[in-house]
Amino acid sequence: MLAEADQSTRAALAGKILVVDDEQRILRFVVRGLRAEGYAVDSADNGVDGLHKALEGRYDLVILDLLMPGLHGASVLRQLVAERPAQAVLILSCLTTTATKVGCLEAGAEDYLAKPFSLDELLARVRARLRSAAGRTSTTLVAGRLWLDLIRRVADSGSGPVPLAEREFMLLRELMQNRGRTVSKQRLLAAVWKYHFDPGSNVVDVYVRRLRAKLGADTITTMRGEGYRIATS
Repeated sequence: MLAEADQSTRAALAGKILVVDDEQRILRFVVRGLRAEGYAVDSADNGVDGLHKALEGRYDLVILDLLMPGLHGASVLRQLVAERPAQAVLILSCLTTTATKVGCLEAGAEDYLAKPFSLDELLARVRARLRSAAGRTSTTLVAGRLWLDLIRRVADSGSGPVPLAEREFMLLRELMQNRGRTVSKQRLLAAVWKYHFDPGSNVVDVYVRRLRAKLGADTITTMRGEGYRIATS
């Protein structure tokens, strides 16, 4: 039991990866190779299941085939990037034309590796992509389909980048840093406006409405009598 726990911990630290490929031989080969390197790996053998898992789960990297039944990999890529702009995607495909590669990279993929491929090269690219993702994480926050750039102070809920005023940015940052938890009005007043008491103002409500108007009505949930919570799906 302890050995299994240690293995799970190492996998979590190494990174969590989703592999989507309809070729069972390649799927098993890639999954086995990644797990041997200590990664936590999930898999799907068609585009529909792959997109569902990618949107429902949390992955440091998605490795995606293009030619698949049900839903083409290019469609999976477009929908995934639209919902989660910060998601790192590596395309692994037998299609080798420059137009296909350029199209995928412009659609949001971070890398493209053509089949047939060597496991060593794939692992090297995976490590590079995870390093890149780790660098981005320090300057971005992600909660479900919502993405916040801490440097440019813009947010994206799937419809394109939206610039934020200073207080809007600070309020959204506080909520996203506590995603999955309810943040009280008192805490928001202290973090954003530096009030350590309730001045009897509705300023928090006003700014929550502004963020909802910019990013979608379902972006922030009001927990009556408790505070606010950022949507995580």
